[in-house]
Amino acid sequence: MTTFDERTTVHAFRDDALGEHDAVGLAAAIRRGEVSAAEAARDAAERVRAVEGRLHAVQAHAEHPEPGPGTGLLAGVPTFVKDNTDYRGLPTGHGSAAFTPRPARRHAAFTRQFLSSGVTVLGKTRLPEFGFSPSTEYEDAEPVRNPWDTGHSAGGSSGGSAALVAAGAVPIAHANDGGGSIRIPAACCGLVGLKPSRGRVVPSAQGRQLPLDIVSDGIVSRSVRDSAAFLAAAEQHWRNPKMPPLGLVEGPSERRLRVGFLLDSPTGVTSDAATRAAVTETAARLERLGHTVEPVEIAVDPRFTDDFLTYWGFLSFLLGTTGRTLGADFDRRRMDGLSRGLRATYLENWRSTPGVLRRLRRTKEAYAAAFRGLDLVLSPVLAHPAPRLGHLAPSVPYPALVERILAYVAFTPIDNVVGTPSLSLPVGATEDGLPVGVMFAGRPGAERTLLELAFELEADRPFRRVQDV
Repeated sequence: MTTFDERTTVHAFRDDALGEHDAVGLAAAIRRGEVSAAEAARDAAERVRAVEGRLHAVQAHAEHPEPGPGTGLLAGVPTFVKDNTDYRGLPTGHGSAAFTPRPARRHAAFTRQFLSSGVTVLGKTRLPEFGFSPSTEYEDAEPVRNPWDTGHSAGGSSGGSAALVAAGAVPIAHANDGGGSIRIPAACCGLVGLKPSRGRVVPSAQGRQLPLDIVSDGIVSRSVRDSAAFLAAAEQHWRNPKMPPLGLVEGPSERRLRVGFLLDSPTGVTSDAATRAAVTETAARLERLGHTVEPVEIAVDPRFTDDFLTYWGFLSFLLGTTGRTLGADFDRRRMDGLSRGLRATYLENWRSTPGVLRRLRRTKEAYAAAFRGLDLVLSPVLAHPAPRLGHLAPSVPYPALVERILAYVAFTPIDNVVGTPSLSLPVGATEDGLPVGVMFAGRPGAERTLLELAFELEADRPFRRVQDV
């Protein structure tokens, strides 16, 4: 068994302009004039340089970082944008070696929303090819490494963002989630990861064109208040009139909740001992804090896993077919083994697409039934903690790789299909000290309830920090 003394941990915390501030604390220090936005950006860039040789989290650096509006809630906070989202002047590579990306001519809609909070973008973070994998690994490049143990995965697909935030290089970073890609790396790297409800933040142009939009944009953070501040700032830029207003959530609520909990996936995957312990212990904490906790079942269609895999393959098929819109030299034969395997699987089953979409859309009925009488549902984020690098590498033969992925990512995709908000909190640890996350899910628009409970759990027991090990 590996011990902390035998592991390689990486962090960038030091006595500089960033100190140990989270994003809210750093923005406040900048407003008070204790540090400047320029100093924060300079020191963050130095922190990135200090850890990048070991984490391999950065895809591109902005040559001249431009601060956002000085009036934003997070004004002056240095950050990164994930490399599947356009940032003007930087190439968008989607983690793929199948084409040569060109610099984006304009910001994506979400980038504009993110910038409206006042953040300063220092560059772009790495992701696995097209965000398909729950581990940020490649066939012919260094993987993104976990700051808690560089021999383990940082998760995916927002692995680069999570690694930088967990290591203290920046306080927050952009992430997005189409099957767990905010919550998975948050769980792997000991972070807070909130996937917003469908429609809570501005939708992507690509998502609007899909028959089922499963992707939500957000951030990964080290504190609950940073995730709350991000959503409040995003709402000031654009609010969906169909969603209940959120505002700035600043702490716990006195309201006591009814929370359902489950230890194994609705799709039949059993979680491991460390994960079960984290969920069980969290349920006990909730009861001690006065909440009511009871077992719950979510009766999804038995074909849910196969249907989601087919839809996943459909997305790979679309990318392989329309790839020349990304780069004139796009060659789908250069897509990695996971992407090619997903595409091939879809081509074998494409006639089932109408039924797949129909059943996936009906998942919301089973989900709504499970929530009757409940405010939130507590579950694992993943069936087991972050694996060692190589376990989920795209070079693993496709049948074995998919089997491993489905035995790992068994809880998060349901919220993407239904469009519900879902939050990963870093409340547990393995015997070796790797982070273990638990997940809370709510009804559409329930971000306030999620954040209030997260504030309460964070105050009850502060989250572990990599700089303390």
